[in-house]
Amino acid sequence: MKNALLTATLAAAVLGTIGGTISTASADSIPGMRGHDHTGVTVPDMKQAVDFFTEVVGCKKAMSFGPFADNKGTFMQDLLGVDPKAVIEEITLVRCGYGSNIELFKYTAPDQRDLQARNSDIGGFHIAFYVDDIAAAKAYFDEKGVKTRMGLLPVTEGPAAGQSILYFQAPWGLQLEAISYPNGMAYEKDAETVLWSPKTPEK
Repeated sequence: MKNALLTATLAAAVLGTIGGTISTASADSIPGMRGHDHTGVTVPDMKQAVDFFTEVVGCKKAMSFGPFADNKGTFMQDLLGVDPKAVIEEITLVRCGYGSNIELFKYTAPDQRDLQARNSDIGGFHIAFYVDDIAAAKAYFDEKGVKTRMGLLPVTEGPAAGQSILYFQAPWGLQLEAISYPNGMAYEKDAETVLWSPKTPEK
């Protein structure tokens, strides 16, 4: 019973749930797929990560729970593909403006690695936040002592013309991006599909 409850609770936490009436999915789509719910990120220090996302980025903490472990079996490996003795010490979810959520994990595991992936590495990734003013974002990061890369970079040619970007970095190395396209992007003029944007979340 305890194991079944653990399985149900952790599966819901990691995989998410779908509520309400599910619209019919198009062909070659996950049945009932609505959109991106959250991005999961494993962090070295939960307090540091929550403080960064809430006090610097401006997200709001929604909930925390855990720990999860299986000292006797292979539940963690079977569900998550991690070492059977891996422990999720805590899970915290934050909501970031008009966009999907970020799920922060604090793991310990016998085979845990600190990847510090670059954007060019297979499996590397970054999280982007839409901002109204890239220059204001850059000044804010400088004031807060947040590491930024080359920028501001305005894109003036090609389908992405109209956007400006600035890469920045969390204290533990996570790659992030500020992006802005207040007048839209060039591709939108003739596009059949327009990208979802947090500046117009209703579209």
